[in-house]
Amino acid sequence: MATNVVINNQPRQSPTVISVQSNQWSTGICDCFDDLEICMSFYIWCLPCFACKTASDFGECFCLPLLDMVFLAFQMLLCPTCIPPVSMSMRVAVRHHYKIQGDMCGDCVYTTFCNICSWCQMAREIKRHKQSMTFITTHFRNLAVILKNKELSSESSPAQ
Repeated sequence: MATNVVINNQPRQSPTVISVQSNQWSTGICDCFDDLEICMSFYIWCLPCFACKTASDFGECFCLPLLDMVFLAFQMLLCPTCIPPVSMSMRVAVRHHYKIQGDMCGDCVYTTFCNICSWCQMAREIKRHKQSMTFITTHFRNLAVILKNKELSSESSPAQ
């Protein structure tokens, strides 16, 4: 005689995702050592190369930050203003894209007086938001175990 046993596991549970979003920068303006990879990449490269890579990572034109260099040369020759326009616009764009609290006045101060630290902070923020999340889920299916005592016993014992 064959015996059938069916074992049912728990029903499917949908995964729970808890997302904590802040409306602040993930690191401070002078927290360069929070991410040594970004900190060292700035010191290994020059600022224009680092800024170009950061702009590219954000999805902007790779050469966009080079316009700040042109603007700097223009400032020295004709019009002495001090706000780097591309750095300022990139900081505002990053802040708006990631819904970070702040205003253009603060962005102006950071890009004018702390331009290098501002680019490092933007690079850290972009890297933090680009990191992919990995979800591990397990789905339980009905596990059917069919035990056929007669067949198992007949396979294991010699024929009589």
